[in-house]
Formats: sequence, C-alpha cells, structure tokens
Amino acid sequence: MIFVLQNDNRPPATPTMTEVTKAPKEATAKKAAPRVESYDIAKSDETLDLAKDLAKFIKENKLSTQVQGKEFVNVEGWQYAGSRLGIVPIVEHVINVSSEQEIKYQAKVTLFDMRSQHTVGAGFAICSNKESGKKFYQEFAIASMAQTRAIGKAYRNILAWIIRAAGYEPTPAEEMEYTGNVPAPALAPAVAEPTPVMRAVTTAPALPVETPAAEAPVALPVQYATASQKEEIIRLLNHPLITRQEKTKMLLNINRLDEERATQAIAKLRKAIEDREGTTAVAA
Repeated sequence: MIFVLQNDNRPPATPTMTEVTKAPKEATAKKAAPRVESYDIAKSDETLDLAKDLAKFIKENKLSTQVQGKEFVNVEGWQYAGSRLGIVPIVEHVINVSSEQEIKYQAKVTLFDMRSQHTVGAGFAICSNKESGKKFYQEFAIASMAQTRAIGKAYRNILAWIIRAAGYEPTPAEEMEYTGNVPAPALAPAVAEPTPVMRAVTTAPALPVETPAAEAPVALPVQYATASQKEEIIRLLNHPLITRQEKTKMLLNINRLDEERATQAIAKLRKAIEDREGTTAVAA
C-alpha cells in the first residue's frame, strides 16, 4: 500500500487585484453621506444645516451685495433657500399706481408650500422712478423691480433667521437700493456783515447806464404722456396683429412720448390694426 503525503506548508494564494480593490471601494461607499435634497423648516437641526449649505452657495455664486461694509443677500439667494424648503413664490398682482409726474408700481407675492399645499407667507413692495438712480428707468423695469422686491420681502418675513444664521444681513439687497428721501442739507449759519466804514468820496463823472439785455424766453416744461395714454398704447400693442418688432420699438420709447406724440401713436396703432384685420397676416 502506498501513502501520499500532502504538503501543508504551501504559501497562501495571492489575492487578485479585484479582491484587493473591492474592499476599500465598498467601505468608501458606506461612509459617503447621502445628499440632502430638501429640508424641513419645522426641524431646527435641518434648517441649521440649510444655513451652512446656503452660506456656501451664496459665496460660490456671488449672490450678495456689500453695502456700508455689510453683506446683503440678493433675491436669487433667498429663492434658493426657499426652494430647498419646498417653498415657491407666486406673484398675486402688479398694480400701476403712477401719476402724471411719477412712474410707480406695487406688487404682492405669496409663498406656497408644496408639501402642505398651503400659503405660508406674503410680501408687498413698490418701485418708483423717483428713487435714487432710477430716474431714467422705463416703465417695464419699474414694474419688474417691484415684483423682485416683493419676492425678497416675502421670503424675508419667514426665512430671515436662516439668512442670519448663514452669516448675512436679514434684509434683501434689493431693498437697500432705495435710499428714501434724502434730508435737505443744513444751512450754514449766517455771518454778520462788517459795519461799513465812512470814507471821503471824490466827485467823478457818472458812468453811462447800461441797457439790460432782453431776457431769454422761458422754456415750458414738456408734458409727457399720461398714464391712461400709456395704458391704451400697451393694450393696443398686445393685439395679435401687432408684430413683435413694432411692440419692442414702442415699449422702448414709451416713456419719452409727450401727450401729442402719444395721441399720434394711439391713432397709428388703431389704423394698423384696422388695416390688418381683413388680411391673413399673423403677428410675429
């Protein structure tokens, strides 16, 4: 009988490259924290995490404005904070409250929570071309800024503390553009005039009296188009037979029209619509 002895001192098998790299990859995958897609405003720990995420997002995308050494978040930053909480803005209305001397709009925005399906906040704002730096703003820009401010204001009413926790001032940057009424500069104190000194006067021939020059005629102020005229122009521009090019050109110059030119523009638009109503032309 023949016995075969098995050598138990053989070296262990060398692990393959796949087996070596597999374990670290699996460990790394287990350690990676899942990315948070949304936060709950009712949970303080989650909102504090949102504040950290918000601070990073604002800094990386430069969504803040510095005013007098302090950082104020732009409306895009407030919208980002709201979106992470599932809260979106809805423009309720934009009202034209202009006068003959001022272009002014008021806007209202409500905040809608997509989770609870309820309104959770609101904000009002106005914008006027009487504000500093907005003298030459066109009407559509004034209306747009009123909406932008209302969005920031609505979010500020419920998320101010989160913005503060992120390290920024709890006021939307768009509100800081309005400087308000600038106080009149203080008048310098009156300086007492010195007492005149009596001196001897010698007789001298009288100088000829100069004839005053004729006064230049005073230019009358320009009477710009009224708010009702502008509303009628915009109504006519929204007609489907008015082309996009005609609409854009008119809107760019609407705030430069005086009353006479506004009347002519209204008549021209009405005639163009009447002439095109019988044709198959379609506005661009």
